[in-house]
Amino acid sequence: MDKNAYLSSLSPLYTDLYQIAMGQAYFLDGTAEEASVFDYFFRTIPFSGGYVVFAGLEPFLQALEKLRFSPEDLDYLSQLNFNPEYLACLKDFRFAGDVYSMSEGEVVFPLEPIIRVEGKLLEAQLVETLLLNLINYQSLIATKASRMRLAAGNRQLSEFGLRRAPAQGGLLASRSAVIGGFDSTSNVEAARLFSLEPAGTMAHSFIESHGDELQAFLKFVEANPGRAILLVDTYDTLRSGVPNAIKAGLKIAKKGQKLQAIRLDSGDLAYLSKKSRVMLDEAGLNEVKIVASNLLDEKVIKSLIEQQAPIDIFGVGTKLVTGVPDAALDGVYKLSVFQGQPKMKLSDNLTKTTLPGRKQVARFSDQQGFFMADAIGLEEESFPDRMVHPYEPTKSLDLRHYQDEPLLQKVMDAGKRIVSKKRVHEIAAYVRQRLSFLPPEHKRFEYPHIYKVGLSQKLLSLRNGLMEKYLEQLEGEKR
Repeated sequence: MDKNAYLSSLSPLYTDLYQIAMGQAYFLDGTAEEASVFDYFFRTIPFSGGYVVFAGLEPFLQALEKLRFSPEDLDYLSQLNFNPEYLACLKDFRFAGDVYSMSEGEVVFPLEPIIRVEGKLLEAQLVETLLLNLINYQSLIATKASRMRLAAGNRQLSEFGLRRAPAQGGLLASRSAVIGGFDSTSNVEAARLFSLEPAGTMAHSFIESHGDELQAFLKFVEANPGRAILLVDTYDTLRSGVPNAIKAGLKIAKKGQKLQAIRLDSGDLAYLSKKSRVMLDEAGLNEVKIVASNLLDEKVIKSLIEQQAPIDIFGVGTKLVTGVPDAALDGVYKLSVFQGQPKMKLSDNLTKTTLPGRKQVARFSDQQGFFMADAIGLEEESFPDRMVHPYEPTKSLDLRHYQDEPLLQKVMDAGKRIVSKKRVHEIAAYVRQRLSFLPPEHKRFEYPHIYKVGLSQKLLSLRNGLMEKYLEQLEGEKR
């Protein structure tokens, strides 16, 4: 059985209606087969941060390879009065385009193309929403998780967010959390699908259902000898929960078993963890760990560590899987080439214009290997010696003294992936490596330094030339 088959079963109807409606218009006007290029990029870094962790490529490629309209899909579209000849075309639909992408787990920044999709206009258009749905959410959660990893240092992080996640998005939330730096997940299905470490404790209801807290602890450990983590805040953490957990720990120790941890889920976590640690140590249970949960995020974790709270494991749920406070990454998918001609979107605000043409991104690093700047240029040009600020042409950066590397590589050719599949832990290791090369000033939580992203002179000239051309056309139409 393919453990990830659920991604392969996504219907092409997992999209916005306007994608299918535009596809019909392309089909009827004869442009469906024309060559096109689309770019995926984002404009704003979430969480007032300094970087984004790119996640979701593997699920996207897997879904793309198997994308098919079933008879049931086509029957439904027929009920929506779509053209029968168009539906006959969709019957044989397969994505046969090319995909270029940065490596999943790459540290990325605003404006730069992260994924480039090349193919016939119809096929490239129909996959837009699928791409945005899979990439935006997973990148958001992986970024949030990486911030928590930075805050937690070498302490363990466990993802507890399924009950607050956006329905089945909880599966990809767990995947993204581990990519961003988490050690485990409470989501058993995600652990199975993605070969993650499952972890969990117990609920208050288990203790309440037994009436006697000590007996509840003993019954749980008896049933789960390898998962002896006890929740101690059901009645009173310091007067009841921790003392009863100690009694249970000492009792099972006589049987050769070990109490693994206690869990604090409410109250002043810094104060309670310090008191609990003293009580456990005085009882000789020095190896028992302390797990803390309850609306944690990177700033709370950072604060707890600064208060020297002896917490070994942080269980994080709601604020991770919902991406608090931003809730979404503003990634977009825009046409950059059609029929061999560069295209762009205009706006009254220069920051909302898009970059035309087929592009490559070059990352420049200093002699120590630290990332210094990313330059976006046209694919056919060599890496630039100088890059220009995207919106302030008087600002530029000399790149001649830095080492460069291309970030976009071909990952799918004619609808078939040409790169090997990566396991989640491989991607997580890549995130750790790449973040280690990002200077600290870009990783701080308060007023992070803005990473430099610029344009080659050729790309800047192409963009400005097209803008002038479009504006001249508009003026001509007004006359």
